[in-house]
Amino acid sequence: MSGEAVLALDQGTSATKALVVRADGSVAAEAEVPVGVRTVGTGGVETDPEELWSSVVRAGTRAVAQSREQIGAVALANQGETVLAWRREDGSARSAAIGWQDRRASSVTERLESQRDEIRSVSGLELDPYFSAPKMAWLRPQVPDGTVITTTDSWLLHRLTGSYVTDAATASRTLLLDLDAGTWSDDLCGRFGVEAASLPRIVANTAVVGSTREFGAEVPVVGTAVDQQAALFAEACFGRGQAKCTYGTGAFLLTTLGATATRSRAGLVTCVAWRLGDTLTYCLDGQVYTAGSAVGWLVSLGILPSAADLDALAGPDTGRGGEEGSPVFVPALSGLGAPYWSPRARGAWSGLGLGTDRGALVRSVLEGIAANVAVVARAEADDLGSPVERLRADGGLVRSAVLMQAQADLLQVPVDVYATPHATALGAAALARIGLGEAQSPDDAVAAWKPVTTYTPSCGPTAAEHRLARWMHAAEAVAREAGSEWSSR
Repeated sequence: MSGEAVLALDQGTSATKALVVRADGSVAAEAEVPVGVRTVGTGGVETDPEELWSSVVRAGTRAVAQSREQIGAVALANQGETVLAWRREDGSARSAAIGWQDRRASSVTERLESQRDEIRSVSGLELDPYFSAPKMAWLRPQVPDGTVITTTDSWLLHRLTGSYVTDAATASRTLLLDLDAGTWSDDLCGRFGVEAASLPRIVANTAVVGSTREFGAEVPVVGTAVDQQAALFAEACFGRGQAKCTYGTGAFLLTTLGATATRSRAGLVTCVAWRLGDTLTYCLDGQVYTAGSAVGWLVSLGILPSAADLDALAGPDTGRGGEEGSPVFVPALSGLGAPYWSPRARGAWSGLGLGTDRGALVRSVLEGIAANVAVVARAEADDLGSPVERLRADGGLVRSAVLMQAQADLLQVPVDVYATPHATALGAAALARIGLGEAQSPDDAVAAWKPVTTYTPSCGPTAAEHRLARWMHAAEAVAREAGSEWSSR
């Protein structure tokens, strides 16, 4: 397929995006189809699997139709920890897709609490319902016998190709992978009541997993990855300590480690960044579960007219977020992730007064997201032994100058905004180029890029420390209220 384009599918939480990516990394066409997400009871977050599948087909078909390029391969990035039950015989779904934000498996993690350290030592992950295995264990009694429960990538790839596989990066997000060996762990599977033999085969992120005719002529499917690692790859974070944060439904800060799966001592998780052939590269990962979804929540409450009004309502003076008496927001609407790991925590405002207006509330949400990311970055610096010197940023919320400036201020480092909002799809396309033999290394596969904007700190370290300390005090109070006593490891 030398010189032919890659159809790169980014199946995300609230939409599927499809890009037709030329060999030089430029985008020939793009399409997006929304996916409905519903809340269920207390802590439930679900998607209709057939709607999810339809969004993949429709987005891919539209992008191909808009492009004049010859499609030579299909690549797929997935949303990571979301799971569903389905039948391998016909690919039919037998449950809703249980979203990565779903907290109903807290009962599973609480039951296994005494095994937390052993689970972390093998998997590199914290025991939290965010990851796949607790959701699998919670879902199993509710679905028919004869079904498999996997992450959504395995189901989508099966429908596209008939194969039963998952990539190494996605597998490392399940709590079932032996992180050092890169294989399913019988010990971890036993702890969660999952049959190791029922799990899909683990392949490299550059493996050709089969072929599909879903978008026209039969082409190989190659270049598969969990979304955050695909973005890390696209933004050329290949060296130890290079970091990116994706500001989407949640905010996810990943920092490349290299060939050694160093376990975090600061409350983060270690997972596979990518596997090229038989070679594993690892990364540190910290999560803010609600970022874009917190903005959507503001819109649903009528506080914010639309996401496009964020900066106009918040105002340009982000420094006001550090003043005594200004509101502080903890974005724990779906629990607190790293480094607190408090799944039952809930979002909170503090410092409200009669003078608090809508603009102050909106600004506090943006500052709260930035502060949470800054706390994660501090934890990554503790693990690495040196601070993050520069942050690369992508995702829909990077359009907010208020958020990006707050991030630079609180981190006290430059923040480079990625040139397009499509890092995930471009990363999957780059992995496909390696798998097809058209690129020999990550540097060959990833097109050179310059940031569209760079934000530098507008305040000094003393002011930044004061603002961050106020937020940390509020976050720790939220964690304690939820029954989680956080302490630095």
